[in-house]
Amino acid sequence: MRHEKDAGLGLVETRTVRVCEDGLELECGGRLDSVSVAYEQYGALNAARDNVVLVCHALSGGAHAAGWHPAATRPGWWDAAIGPGKAFDTDRFCIICSNVLGSCYGTTGPSSVQPATGRAYGTRFPLVTIGDMVMVQKALLDALGVGRLLAVAGGSMGGMQALQWAASYPTRVRSVIALATTTRHSAQQIAFNEIARRSVTTDPNWRGGDYHDGNGPRDGLAVARMLGHVTYLSDGSMQRRFGRRRCEPSGGRLDSAFEVGRYLDHQGRSFVERFDARAFVLLTRAIDLFDLERDGRSLAETFGATDAAFLLLTFSSDWLYPPRQLERVAEAAREIGKRVSYHEIASDSGHDAFLLEHEAQAPIIRDFLRQLHDARPVLRQTQSRPGRGRGAPRPQSRDASVRAGG
Repeated sequence: MRHEKDAGLGLVETRTVRVCEDGLELECGGRLDSVSVAYEQYGALNAARDNVVLVCHALSGGAHAAGWHPAATRPGWWDAAIGPGKAFDTDRFCIICSNVLGSCYGTTGPSSVQPATGRAYGTRFPLVTIGDMVMVQKALLDALGVGRLLAVAGGSMGGMQALQWAASYPTRVRSVIALATTTRHSAQQIAFNEIARRSVTTDPNWRGGDYHDGNGPRDGLAVARMLGHVTYLSDGSMQRRFGRRRCEPSGGRLDSAFEVGRYLDHQGRSFVERFDARAFVLLTRAIDLFDLERDGRSLAETFGATDAAFLLLTFSSDWLYPPRQLERVAEAAREIGKRVSYHEIASDSGHDAFLLEHEAQAPIIRDFLRQLHDARPVLRQTQSRPGRGRGAPRPQSRDASVRAGG
């Protein structure tokens, strides 16, 4: 049983609201008649209704970001960051997290029942983009009576949504907190997702994407998750956790000769039990299509209309989304006079560091939000020096004005 001081938010509730009742026109030309959105709220709105932080999840996440559900065996995916006194302090701020459009955790997606047919959408579900996800999030906030956001925050695919908010609704956000993300995928990043999707769609049980009356492409989806999980780690973290340690035969059969293989097999099998293959294909396509520099548009032009402050966190060993990708955002935002705080945190946890390095992240996020909410006149920029990996002493910092030329 958890100790009372570690209970955090305790039991929480996932709620569902229907939005876009007049229909939702999607960026790629599709249309949905309406959308159901699953969301959770932690903390209370203040009297001025200006303390809301929208937290956006990554590919396999959902609305359940913190606290516990009665039947759950583990807390929400960012429980270490959300709660009383934590980075996203629910004693001060109202945190909202919704499941994205196209997912399989309560918001309308390929596995949802299509009202017109009474069957799962399957392949009839239209292509969605990160911009569409943000449109639905805005519709949810409108339905909840939330105006301008204090911040929108997220890592990986969630960070893409945070950046998209500043581009799509520049007057609706006071700040953007983006972790371990990018403004557009490189060819290598697209290639990883293409291989993962091909693993799913070449599984005999894919059936063209309409497998609602069968088991679905379980083997293909498991392999796709195994591949993805490798990109979330780093060589150093894998060496530390697994090295070349071998496995003992299990049940007279040796499925993998090494512990790392057995670990990846576990990740693949557990993912199949909780995620929909069609949603996986749809969301990875949305990630690959995301491009805040399309049609030759510069990042300075993309963010020119917003007065949002930017907090950008990267991690030294993240080879899926290398620090240079968010550093470009910091440079572009500074050029046009935006308030920017950029940090490269020393870690050997790879891309997953944004879910793991809470001790390093928490004071940065907490101070940023407090300064913003308390309307202090100046936000500071800090550049963290590279260290020796996870567990290294916290780097010393240098401060500079966040305004361009400062």
